[in-house]
Amino acid sequence: MMHEETTMSEAVDETTVARRRLLGWIAGALGTVVVVGVGGVELVDHGVLPGKLLLDELDGACSVQAPNIVFGELGTTTTGQFFSKARHRPVGYSIGYPAGNLPSDALSLIVMLHGYGNNHRNALVNMTPAQAVAIQAKGTAPTPTALVTVDGGNGYWNPHPDDDPMAMVVDELIPLCQRRGLGRAPGTISLMGISMGGYGALAIAERNPGLASGVAAISPAIWTSYDQARGANSGAFASATAFEEGDVIAHATKLKGVAVRIASGTDDPFHPGVERLAAVLPPSSTVVFSSGCHTDPFFYAQEPPSVHFLSTVTAA
Repeated sequence: MMHEETTMSEAVDETTVARRRLLGWIAGALGTVVVVGVGGVELVDHGVLPGKLLLDELDGACSVQAPNIVFGELGTTTTGQFFSKARHRPVGYSIGYPAGNLPSDALSLIVMLHGYGNNHRNALVNMTPAQAVAIQAKGTAPTPTALVTVDGGNGYWNPHPDDDPMAMVVDELIPLCQRRGLGRAPGTISLMGISMGGYGALAIAERNPGLASGVAAISPAIWTSYDQARGANSGAFASATAFEEGDVIAHATKLKGVAVRIASGTDDPFHPGVERLAAVLPPSSTVVFSSGCHTDPFFYAQEPPSVHFLSTVTAA
């Protein structure tokens, strides 16, 4: 059974919102560990970061300049639900369309994967899918594309015996979008994600050659060993074999021919793993290392360039 609702995105004063968010993040750092964001909270909870990230916030190590995001005319965001055989449960999804495009129009498609603890409604930091595909770069609107988010659970987007979010994306979500004209033409599907979702975007591209022409991973949650992953999150991988099969560093050569952009803050606890990945990515890959931590301000700042990167490599 499938249900949908369509809402019109509302215009906002981008500069005001960006400054308000920055003040909120700073105020949160002074009062609670929640400021570290979902990925950071997970690591603190599991003892990987016993308070370090909060200290980094307080001493300025995680400072990221709030981007002045300018949105063009906004389109619509459609939400719906389908029963996933791969996940054995109903999953929700949202599709953002650019202004002036109907749900039946043929467009390229960005599949956006959420981080740990999130879902299709908050996969992006502080913006809707329709806003994401309306972000202007230096006054220029992005190439028209649609962006879809979906509920993937907390299993790091890789196969588990009773829950396979990777198969859900590849065999159910993408075909659902293609039936609507999205990502139907060859080379018009790309993958994007934040934290756990950044890892998932890379893993899905590596294990499904030819599926995606572009990948953008923001602060991907990359562990360098199974013991490290199990110590932080026992539910991330079903077994040591599952980790080996989903090791995005070991299988990076499978990204040959795929346009890749990765971004990581130098104070991000996952940064060592991202550095190791960057060293073995195809030479044409775009690698962005800058100040920042595993926090919402960094994620938010990297969303606009990631969307624009993918919209240019998957033009329909």
